[in-house]
Amino acid sequence: MMRNLSKTIKEWGISLIIALALVYLIFTFIAQPVKVPTGSMEPTVMTDDLLIMEKVTRWWRPYEFGDILVFYHDPDNLGGDLYLKRLIGLPGDTIEVRDGKLIRNGEPVVEPYLNSLLMNGTFGPVTVPEGHYFFMGDNRNLSHDSRRWVNPFVPIDQVKGRAFFRYMPLTRFGLIE
Repeated sequence: MMRNLSKTIKEWGISLIIALALVYLIFTFIAQPVKVPTGSMEPTVMTDDLLIMEKVTRWWRPYEFGDILVFYHDPDNLGGDLYLKRLIGLPGDTIEVRDGKLIRNGEPVVEPYLNSLLMNGTFGPVTVPEGHYFFMGDNRNLSHDSRRWVNPFVPIDQVKGRAFFRYMPLTRFGLIE
């Protein structure tokens, strides 16, 4: 009986070690789950939605205007918080909010994903420096984003990945745009 128990533990132990190693590799290099902490991306992504963030496309496709990215914002190098926002400004872009609209490189941007068609207040213009991004939430009037930070620019190396898939709640299961 002890021999069977020992054999079972050994078989399951090896399987468990392999499974844990695969989970570690996937979460570290390929994809990982992310829970949305606030309503700053509503209506695109709701508070407490569970998403999958992928980490690999950046190696063959640079991030683009409109991508929803997960990143650390750490203006004081004290650890920072994980954020989920839409990429609005790429290096060299000039960003401005005027008359309730986003102006990117001198042109108004059509943004069908916004919670409100008009934004409160004004911002900029600012030019995104090389090696940095500028982010805004879709719930523009309530989002704590680049417009409200002392340093509005996030270093590219602080981006952890692109949120692309919602798996909970099941009523909104699917790709995120």
